[in-house]
Amino acid sequence: MAVTLQDVKSNPIIDNFIRCGNQYLGVMGFTEHSYRHLNLVSSIARNVLERLGYPEREAELAAIAGYLHDIGNVVSRNDHGISGALIAFNVLSQLGMPPDEVAMVISAIANHEEQYGQPVNNVAAALILADKSDVHRSRVRNPDFATFDIHDRVNYAAEHSFLWVNDERRTITLELTIDIEICPVMEYFEIFLTRMTLCRRAANFLSSNFELVINGAKLL
Repeated sequence: MAVTLQDVKSNPIIDNFIRCGNQYLGVMGFTEHSYRHLNLVSSIARNVLERLGYPEREAELAAIAGYLHDIGNVVSRNDHGISGALIAFNVLSQLGMPPDEVAMVISAIANHEEQYGQPVNNVAAALILADKSDVHRSRVRNPDFATFDIHDRVNYAAEHSFLWVNDERRTITLELTIDIEICPVMEYFEIFLTRMTLCRRAANFLSSNFELVINGAKLL
């Protein structure tokens, strides 16, 4: 029987590592990386491939990769994509996932960060787009606005974010609403330009074009 997203969610090792990893990031002052983020990324990654007409099993693998992509934070924030891929390899193999599917999931996890990531397959491309689209104020854990760094400001300023997939036009559009009194649009680009470049590559890998719309204005 094929390993499903529900099998992954029910695994006690995965659940413990997700909770601990999010806790450790909180100690360091990072934004939320717990169930809200993972479930959202998992759902969006699946939706991207489904809407573009890719096989159902690939969409399921994208959902699994989306749920597992930040599990490496239990080891360290640095290179968490690499450590997360190694953790996922062990757990998914123990669950009985075939090696070719394991390879697809762990390569996606290892390539989701903009510092070194690449859309090496359809699952990886969908994961990149899903992960980088989750910009929202609910992710900010720092309660003191006066001490916000640029990442806190950008996320807190984001009042709405949504990734639209148009299968007919083959476009993938990230639509954001940003409070420019909290964060000018230029600050968004200052820290997220490399992410948007990676999203463009990911969309191109899926034979689509990436678009960015902020406060109703098309910027990419």
